[in-house]
Amino acid sequence: MTLFGIPIHIVLPTLLGSLLGGMLCSLMGVFVVRMNLSSLGFAMSHAAFAGAALGLVVAVLDPLWMAILFAVATAAVLGPLCEVSRLKPDTIIGVTFPVMMALGLIFISLAPSAAIGSGALSLLWGSVLGITMGDVLKLAVLAFVVLMVVSGFYKEFLAILLDRKLAAASGINTRVYFYLVLFLTALTVALSLQITGGLLIYTLMILPASAAYQLLYDIKKVFLLAPLLGALSALAGFLLSLGADLPIGSSIAVAATGVFLTALLLSPKRRRQSPN
Repeated sequence: MTLFGIPIHIVLPTLLGSLLGGMLCSLMGVFVVRMNLSSLGFAMSHAAFAGAALGLVVAVLDPLWMAILFAVATAAVLGPLCEVSRLKPDTIIGVTFPVMMALGLIFISLAPSAAIGSGALSLLWGSVLGITMGDVLKLAVLAFVVLMVVSGFYKEFLAILLDRKLAAASGINTRVYFYLVLFLTALTVALSLQITGGLLIYTLMILPASAAYQLLYDIKKVFLLAPLLGALSALAGFLLSLGADLPIGSSIAVAATGVFLTALLLSPKRRRQSPN
């Protein structure tokens, strides 16, 4: 059995990984968009990209594990830095991601020529054939962990999303849950890096979640719709990539943009705000 002339067993890991990555990124995007941390996707994707690029240079650890280390380290620094500097998180994050992007490009320039031909381009744009069943398994484990954390502390997360100050006044330790969002986002971005690449992964995190917010008022339903839209974007991008022989990251970004624009056109919020 083939898909666009490619044996299905070859592309099956990428299909499964794309669906899991789309659902995970969009689920974390619900937090990122609602908490006005849109640039968090930029920062984490560039941190993971820089770590993976360093992995190509030193060849001590697998680039994926270096991406995870860089992303988690960035998450560990961002939280305390926001508190110490007393600046808005978006401001701190906005300073972080260009630095990480610069480091990533520097590391790629230092990588051996053999790594440039294969690994570097997949880090930038993603790779249809670059995902193994082992990567899919890692995404599945992370999906299970994220679902357990979100469902286990759903009331606390919901209170923080609705009003963080009010949640703190009611006795919820908002710092802990803010850090949880940072770390889970870091892990999600790092493990999804091979799907869309470091330059475009934030689109899979921001656009499906934003589309869900456009269509629904109830945040509980947003938690259900956003992963579905993320999976739809990933599937459409995957098929577009195979059918048109395009980079999978760019294809998923185009599909996610189409989902968002469609939601914007159908949005009851937009119609309600219309002068007519």
